[in-house]
Amino acid sequence: MEADNDTGISEFPLLGLSEELELQPIIFGLFLCMYLITVLGNLLIILAVSSDSHLHTPMYFFLANLSFVDICFTSTTIPKMLWNIQTQSQVITYAGCLTQMYFFIIFGDWDDFLLAVMAYDRFVAICHPLHYTVIMNPRLCGLLVLVSWVISVLNSLLQSLMVLRLSFRTKVEIPHFFCEFNQVVGQACSDTFLNDMVMYFGIVLLGGAPLAGILYSYSKIVSSIRRISSAQGKYKAFSTCASHLSVVSLFYCTILGVYLSSAAPQSSHSSAVASVMYTVVTPMLNPFIYSLRNRDIKRALKKITGVPVM
Repeated sequence: MEADNDTGISEFPLLGLSEELELQPIIFGLFLCMYLITVLGNLLIILAVSSDSHLHTPMYFFLANLSFVDICFTSTTIPKMLWNIQTQSQVITYAGCLTQMYFFIIFGDWDDFLLAVMAYDRFVAICHPLHYTVIMNPRLCGLLVLVSWVISVLNSLLQSLMVLRLSFRTKVEIPHFFCEFNQVVGQACSDTFLNDMVMYFGIVLLGGAPLAGILYSYSKIVSSIRRISSAQGKYKAFSTCASHLSVVSLFYCTILGVYLSSAAPQSSHSSAVASVMYTVVTPMLNPFIYSLRNRDIKRALKKITGVPVM
């Protein structure tokens, strides 16, 4: 056993979504299209918010930050996957794997925190409309984004440093298309108890707290909407948070699907396929969800592209 251990392992093979050679061009084309749509769609949201003075409000400020994070989140995994398929290589270096995990955790956590911040913004707008501009001032908005980023960086740094203490066998294969944290830690031949405890603590604290904040905000929003007498007023209040609620549902449902699939037989392959939903599909759909239901975004996009948005 000791002969197979290697604390200085130089690379990991990534098995990807499929090892069948005839499927590689299809996977490459599909993921390239989804990646380009994700980057273009989210860039358009950022340009729309920054170029239209009517969109210089807290809600759209957070939306622009979410679009930026979604671009970065997808860019931590898909370009490397496309490069591996194009070069017919399944290898990622040890340093590259750690770097990928580090940035993946940062942007994953940051995405989660931003969704909670956006829920708080909708809570203040609907439940305390008269004090909205006072509460959601530019300083607080910037501080919320900054604090979210700092917490995400610190958690990612801690998780990544914990991986450095692990030893790996010389022949290790990661059954995924990127260095997914659980998969990498699971391949270690040394004791991972401390890593598991830190990871679960991070999930409960940094995953549970934003979710609890979102649930609390929407419970207050629903209670406030129910007190509105007119049907038109209720519809108008609900429409302001419908897009965000759709994105939140998509984000958490896809993550839940990944963890449920990991408990099924052939869990490694199922988890890799399910991970596509929250690493690629969700960031790709977010711009469509926000633009299709929002007149202000549609108007701003029309100014930029010159093409009416349906």
